[in-house]
Amino acid sequence: MSCRSPPVAHCNGVLVKHNHDKPLTEIKHRFRGFLPVVVDVETSGVDHQKNALLEMCIVLLDLNKEGVFAPAARFFEHILPFENAVLDPESLAFNQIDPYQPLRFALDEAQALQRLFAPIHTALKQHHCQRAVLVGHNAWFDLLFIKAAAKRTGIKSPFHAFTCFDTATLAGLMYGQTVLAKAMVSAKIPFDLNEAHSAIYDAEKTAELFCKMLNRWGGMPA
Repeated sequence: MSCRSPPVAHCNGVLVKHNHDKPLTEIKHRFRGFLPVVVDVETSGVDHQKNALLEMCIVLLDLNKEGVFAPAARFFEHILPFENAVLDPESLAFNQIDPYQPLRFALDEAQALQRLFAPIHTALKQHHCQRAVLVGHNAWFDLLFIKAAAKRTGIKSPFHAFTCFDTATLAGLMYGQTVLAKAMVSAKIPFDLNEAHSAIYDAEKTAELFCKMLNRWGGMPA
């Protein structure tokens, strides 16, 4: 049952407030001065302290004059494991990454973070936002790995230290699905399982999902 049309409506007996008629022209107004940045990482395990960050992709978002969000610029880096990082064979078999394959043209953590954080800092200035908020599927996982890498390298992260927008939670609310592939089916977004678990593909698809949920809800917060 759709309850988008009226600003105040009853949805299955629950009072729901929307501000669809309130113009939304700037991202900073939608998220209280925060800039959502979609992120996906691939790693050599699940321990953010011991395992390495191997791939990282960010997707910036655009807001058009009609107030519709869409994925915009994408930035990606292959990353070399930090010294003495634990490389879990099962994780590497799962994401099919050979960390030291020369054709990856991987950068060390510091170089990779500097390259990936630079467009975020530019976007923060462009949109007059004070902080980026990480958007991810099970976003806490990505945020913990980025925070650990930033600490190791001494590079200041543009991301909020603990606030994030988790598309697994949001998809569970809107579609009843928390697994990315199943949420995509419910959202009617094409998803190729053979491409999954690549930071680029997963970040792009997570960005599509996040924008679709944002646009479906619509407008400014009540």
